[in-house]
Amino acid sequence: MNPSFWKGRSVFVTGHTGFKGGWLSLWLSQMGAKVYGYSLRPQTTPNFFSVTHLEAWIESSTIGDIRDLDRVSAAMRAAEPSIVIHMAAQPLVKESYQTPVETFATNFMGTVNVLEAARNTPSIKAIVNVTTDKCYEIRQPSRPFCESDRLGGYDPYSSSKACAELASAAYRESFLNASGKQLATARAGNVIGGGDWSPDRLLPDFLKALDRGESLQIRSPQAIRPWQHVLDPLCGYLTLAEYLLNQGKNFAEAWNFGPEEVDSKPVFWIIDHLCQKLPDALWELDMACHPQETQVLKLDSLKAKKKLNWKPRWPLETALDQTVAWHLAWRENQSMADFSVKQIASYLE
Repeated sequence: MNPSFWKGRSVFVTGHTGFKGGWLSLWLSQMGAKVYGYSLRPQTTPNFFSVTHLEAWIESSTIGDIRDLDRVSAAMRAAEPSIVIHMAAQPLVKESYQTPVETFATNFMGTVNVLEAARNTPSIKAIVNVTTDKCYEIRQPSRPFCESDRLGGYDPYSSSKACAELASAAYRESFLNASGKQLATARAGNVIGGGDWSPDRLLPDFLKALDRGESLQIRSPQAIRPWQHVLDPLCGYLTLAEYLLNQGKNFAEAWNFGPEEVDSKPVFWIIDHLCQKLPDALWELDMACHPQETQVLKLDSLKAKKKLNWKPRWPLETALDQTVAWHLAWRENQSMADFSVKQIASYLE
């Protein structure tokens, strides 16, 4: 990734008030990009957007719903960006069982709205649509998913993201290629990092239980996920956007950005590492009945390594330690924008 590429460049980021979108917007702004955010209000209290005072770092922050085509189109045209990075979503598997219609409307038709707005905005040259590692059809026996594997997903979240991938492919072939706008999709793993307070995620739930002096309820200790620090996939998205703008349609396709396979660990390994770092932490097995979730997920990122010269920088132990360090700094009332920028600098070193 070339930081000078982003200086002075206008970037339209959907989901900028979220965890990943907030880190991305801060990083872009720190490199000198002009960030125009479009998103719902932060969904938790506290949240990364508020504790970093991110609104002061970016050009504008529009509170809006991607299901509103007219509003997202107007905001995009006003920003006149050259790049769109689409991250707004309903991102939770468990929530998707409770609100399936909203999940499909946001993740599928919301993505269609963003792509429709982008194709009608003349300034745009490149679009990165961020989906998920869960967009693949689950099969047995398990092996790391590669980009050519079949799309699927039996829970509403995973299925809605597979639909977003299909919509992206249709827009690419039907409209965007002919107009010189390059569209790629990006599939990352289970992202961790400071500033995530989302419910039903392992690290946020662990740290919230620690803060309250409670015992964490673990529902699937054997489940294996491709854990990675948030900066690793964000670096991939930014690198991909550069390639799309500079080298065109050869990179307008799907890309995995996952950790090294050795860092695809079971939940109990994560908990054991955290408990060694934080002796006051407690956990117990949750015996309640929960919706079905995939037991093993791994990503093959060989294509990104070869063609984009991207690779994960922080091993899982470092990612966990950096996540805990961010949270402890927040508890000490440090400047979290400054602390986050320092973590970005450490990552780049």
